[in-house]
Amino acid sequence: MANRDALRAFQSRLASRLQAARTSGVSASWLAVEAGEAKYLFPLGHAGEIFPWTPPQSVPYAQPWFLGVANLRGGLYGIVQLSTFASGEPPSAGSEAARAQSRLVALNEMLEVNCALLIDRLVGLRGVEAFTASQAPDGDAPAWLGHAYTDAAGERWQEINLQALSQQPQFLSIGA
Repeated sequence: MANRDALRAFQSRLASRLQAARTSGVSASWLAVEAGEAKYLFPLGHAGEIFPWTPPQSVPYAQPWFLGVANLRGGLYGIVQLSTFASGEPPSAGSEAARAQSRLVALNEMLEVNCALLIDRLVGLRGVEAFTASQAPDGDAPAWLGHAYTDAAGERWQEINLQALSQQPQFLSIGA
């Protein structure tokens, strides 16, 4: 119950910050998250609702990055472990303490894919002004990878185009 109240409080603060950003003219372009060892930026227009960790029902003969399906607020969503999908490395088991910080970020309904990405930690909102440099993706990078940004602390943030990701055959083919 406390986790649910904390999540509601966080979502309320996030909604307030988004509204304040809209009215003050400051643009928050991305939802910043951490998954595995990497830091990612999701375009706000592509990200949907944020859910607390809900253990999915496993699906046999699925890719290692596809954790299964879960009922999230009455809808059936496929759960993808972002760190495993992006890196191609075997999935990490993760402790219960780590799962307490984990969140499921659903793709926006307009993308027409009932999918949620398992991330390790929400970091907050980021705008272009939070970064000091950007680099276009390499020519051989997957189509769903956007620019890489560097913040003032020297941390590298990778933008993920969730719309392009939701249309990739590799992402849509969960069968092993």
